[in-house]
Amino acid sequence: VQLQASGGGLVQAGGSLRLSCAASRRAFSEHAVGWFRQAPGKEREFVAAINSDARNTYYADSVKGRFTISRDNAKNMMYLRMNNLQPEDTAVYYCVQRVYSEGSYYPSDYSFWGQGTLVTVSS
Repeated sequence: VQLQASGGGLVQAGGSLRLSCAASRRAFSEHAVGWFRQAPGKEREFVAAINSDARNTYYADSVKGRFTISRDNAKNMMYLRMNNLQPEDTAVYYCVQRVYSEGSYYPSDYSFWGQGTLVTVSS
């Protein structure tokens, strides 16, 4: 499985970005996917996840109400819409995929990781 994240960049506080993740797996629609992030000097943390059928989504408290995760199974794509970005959102964002259909908050539950895309929010 290959996961290719894109869409990162530099944005001012209060701005928006949309991250995309392209997955190579043929059975993409059967697996939960999500996003983690890692800021410099900090632990990797959960951001959001979505079940295989997109009926359930999961968010970290720090992004709830500002970020929206979605997926397009026909295109093997996942997205993260990020609104009202703040400097504390600055991090490398990784797209991830499970072998199961239900999302999870724990990094150890995800078998496949993309290379990451950098999001920098200036104050």
